[in-house]
Amino acid sequence: MAAFLYRMGRLAFRRRWTVALVWAAVLAVVGLAGMTAPEAEEEPFSMPGIESQEAFDLMEERFPGAAADGATARVVFVSPNGEKVTATENKKAVEAAIAELGDGTQVASTVDPYESGAVSEDGSTAYTTVTYKVDAAGLTDASRSHLTESLEHARASGLTVEAGGDAMEDMGGPSGTAEAIGVSVAAVVLLITFGSLAAAGLPLLTALIGVGISLFAITALAGPLGLTDTTSTVAIMLGLAVGIDYALFIVSRYREERAKGRTAQEAVALATGTAGSAVVFAGLTVVIALVGLSVVGIPMLTEMGLGAAGAVVVGVLIALTLVPAFLGFWPNAILTRKDRKARRAGGTPRETRKVNGGTRWASFVLRRPLPVLLAAVAGLGALALPMTDLQLGMPGDEAKSTETTQRRAYDALAEGFGPGFNGPLTVVVDAKGADDPKAAAETVSERIGGTEGVVSVSPAQFNESGDTAVFSVVPTTAPTGQETKDLVNTIRGDRPGIESEAGAAFEVTGTTAMNIDISEKVQSALVPYLLVVVGLAVILLLVVFRSILIPLKAAAGFLLSVLASLGAVVVVFQQGHGADLLGVETTGPIMSLMPIFLVGIVFGLAMDYEVFLVSRMREAYVHGERPAQAVTSGFRHSARVVVAAALIMIAVFSGFIGDSDAMIKMIGFGLASAVLLDAFVVRMAIVPAVLALLGERAWWLPKWLDRILPRVDVEGEALTRPTDPVVEPAEKNLART
Repeated sequence: MAAFLYRMGRLAFRRRWTVALVWAAVLAVVGLAGMTAPEAEEEPFSMPGIESQEAFDLMEERFPGAAADGATARVVFVSPNGEKVTATENKKAVEAAIAELGDGTQVASTVDPYESGAVSEDGSTAYTTVTYKVDAAGLTDASRSHLTESLEHARASGLTVEAGGDAMEDMGGPSGTAEAIGVSVAAVVLLITFGSLAAAGLPLLTALIGVGISLFAITALAGPLGLTDTTSTVAIMLGLAVGIDYALFIVSRYREERAKGRTAQEAVALATGTAGSAVVFAGLTVVIALVGLSVVGIPMLTEMGLGAAGAVVVGVLIALTLVPAFLGFWPNAILTRKDRKARRAGGTPRETRKVNGGTRWASFVLRRPLPVLLAAVAGLGALALPMTDLQLGMPGDEAKSTETTQRRAYDALAEGFGPGFNGPLTVVVDAKGADDPKAAAETVSERIGGTEGVVSVSPAQFNESGDTAVFSVVPTTAPTGQETKDLVNTIRGDRPGIESEAGAAFEVTGTTAMNIDISEKVQSALVPYLLVVVGLAVILLLVVFRSILIPLKAAAGFLLSVLASLGAVVVVFQQGHGADLLGVETTGPIMSLMPIFLVGIVFGLAMDYEVFLVSRMREAYVHGERPAQAVTSGFRHSARVVVAAALIMIAVFSGFIGDSDAMIKMIGFGLASAVLLDAFVVRMAIVPAVLALLGERAWWLPKWLDRILPRVDVEGEALTRPTDPVVEPAEKNLART
């Protein structure tokens, strides 16, 4: 591996114009394809293999032509000062508002609350549902403006008027603020780390090129593959983070080799052969974790994982080819100002410092490995404790800010009609084989209506064929409450008896049931996913480090960091501690997909730091240093760069905390906290402490296993050679900026 990448780096250096032009052509072609691609149609959310999805699919089949995918707005009217919405003046105002709402060009229908019975028992609240002919993505600006203006006109009558539903969602694209924040902080970190504008700018430039290629590719494929905006956001997030980090490690190793007296070409080749090998295997662990999301069986997670994995692959390829090419254009500009002056004056390169912050920290841990290990594990364990209180769900309007009309509409409906009104269950009765379909549906309705925890059951609505009925069930409790989940399980548990009595089958669906089913599916898939991903990564690290204990230690450290980061997510987004600081006004259950998504991404990123840090220790150990000396050498060469890389990732992920999308906000916080804990606690404290306690045993590998494992030479043992001349004559004429 190292020898192959050595030749690749040298070739990219020598053929830098060709490499640069090839990447420019790729960016141009993919960019043109992305900009000219037709706009992707919004794909409905799908979750194969769960009852609520099967029931929804049955509804789509038996009720053809129904506006199931049409956008809706549920407008709530609350009377002022204890009045009733049935009072003459208030009723006129409500009816006028409904008439105005129905005048929209894309409106399919509106419902009169006085005729449909959509008035609360105390008469204080009424609501209407506005159904559109198109889905939320298809609503025009004129339709959205008409909706908001109609609400304002209704408020002028003195009524409190709020609206929820997908028609109220902001369909605007990403603002780019998160990316700008991440890039800005990354630039500052790189400048402090390298002390050179060129050295700081090169990783940023190559990472942005990689993100541009990935983003355009996803945009071009969005239509044919049905990719969502979330896929692009996650790809940008990870592509930017790993793109900067991978280039950072190549540039850092290049400067190190130049400081030893290597020529620019040789330094690029060695940097690509050694640090590049670590980049390849670090990238592979990330890709394994992301592609592994497909085993969960959730299309949305599969799309996000594959899109982000593609961005990581592009980042690795750019680090191995474009970065060496750019170093060929500016071989001396990347160096520190002191080194550039010395080279122009024909002096000798600066000696690499033997003692720095990394060596001092490593020495501290090596002197006290057990206390450091116990303190780190105890701290992560304490942070992981809130995980025991984890509640999964899919936050809706109740998780929005109280400043939004959607949240106020949610609260008004809960107050007027009860907490369960915002999360009704939908029951689909398949009476195709029943002798009397209407009697069968009535039996199912009566039995479910008599279940404890049910407030009301709506009249059944039949399809044109008369063989399928649908009715709504309103629980007594809120959609995200444990009692509602128990109710769904009770209804499904009573199904055999109900179906036997009715002579017809039924299934439970609706948003609330869908969220419950998703949570259960994700929880059941988490352990198999971990076994697949962690197992593959342990095998990969076994090949890289040729050790039994180091891969196991790496996996154990990952579990600690991911559990602690999930605990932090629970503390903020569920329990509400410090939520105001992040702009989270309302707490609730953690997004169902969050744990498995966080596990997938964090595992890959955690292995990044493991490979970068421990590969330098392995390199020193292979070249003859004792285990303790190898740990110190690894920290001397890698600690500063690993810290810079972690700070960059934290900055990139933290930028997404300001996103208005609750899912992206939660992912950004979870990833930022996970990188913080993994890089600074697990890799910087637990790793050296464990290696110090293990000593020679850390690098033990059975002889029979050593014989059958392939040799990849990540540490660059095959590249060891005498130091090259300080400066070649031709090199003096290269860039001197």
